[in-house]
Amino acid sequence: MTKKIAAIVPAYNEEESIAGVVNDINALAKSEQLLIDVVVVNDCSKDSTSQVISKLNCIALNLPINLGIGGAVQTGFKYALENGYDYAMQIDGDGQHPATEIPKLVNAAVNGDFDIVIGSRFILKEGFQSSGVRRMGITYFKWLNRLLVGNVVNDSTSGFRLINKKVLEVVAEYYPDEYPEPEAIIVYSLNDFKIGEVQVTMRERQGGVSSIGSFASVYYMFKVTLAIIFTFTRMKFRK
Repeated sequence: MTKKIAAIVPAYNEEESIAGVVNDINALAKSEQLLIDVVVVNDCSKDSTSQVISKLNCIALNLPINLGIGGAVQTGFKYALENGYDYAMQIDGDGQHPATEIPKLVNAAVNGDFDIVIGSRFILKEGFQSSGVRRMGITYFKWLNRLLVGNVVNDSTSGFRLINKKVLEVVAEYYPDEYPEPEAIIVYSLNDFKIGEVQVTMRERQGGVSSIGSFASVYYMFKVTLAIIFTFTRMKFRK
């Protein structure tokens, strides 16, 4: 049976890259005969993102206020659950995640019986590897997650992910905000979901500017560490 997939693309000021992202996903879906609908969640962009996506072959969800990456992604998850999709895939709107890598995640979910599949840069260390500072942070979160929940995820900050309907039912109710990817590993693990990782090749962002610079990276690590510990404590000891 063919599975319906919602490709959730959170977008904030991505006027330069969003058309390429949407068009590439649609082209991949056609060539691979996958039932993929692209759902772009425009997180109240200040540029022309809303006008660009209005002309594309996608479902455009325009948020009236800026919710941040977590809120934008959760909006897409809610849409996917309410509209009967079997899977939801998160893909960055800046062009870092090539559409040609999508079948790897889909095949791992279907054939590997995973609830969550994460596209990782670091299994074979191919393609764009990010900066040295960020790689240090990613390694740190890898070991923090292992310490807390026993799961080893090589690329816990990756925003290239596929989740099934069982997971959708959970994240539609609660999903971390602001920088959700590492914290979500805790949520998934404590809900006993099966997490898989596949090697993917990523690119540098194709437009826009990252919100995380060198100083912000240190702040990010501190803030996310607190969020991870808080989430772990709340979920682990809830009645």
